Amino acid sequence: MRSLGFLGAFFGGALTGAVLGLLLAPEKGEDTRTKITDAVDDFMKKHNIKLSRKDVSDLVDDITDAAPEVED
Repeated sequence: MRSLGFLGAFFGGALTGAVLGLLLAPEKGEDTRTKITDAVDDFMKKHNIKLSRKDVSDLVDDITDAAPEVED
């Protein structure tokens, strides 16, 4: 069980580092979005994953419906 905590901490730290790197990157937002899009496209091609815009839109809608409401 202890290894699960270590892995969770490792992946949490990696995710935090990635988010901070994107937020503090010296590149323009458009360039960063292009790099992210290219990386996702490469990953999907490598793993033979095919999603249409409708599939992605439906997934986003499902996640939005499942997420609790956030108060402003």
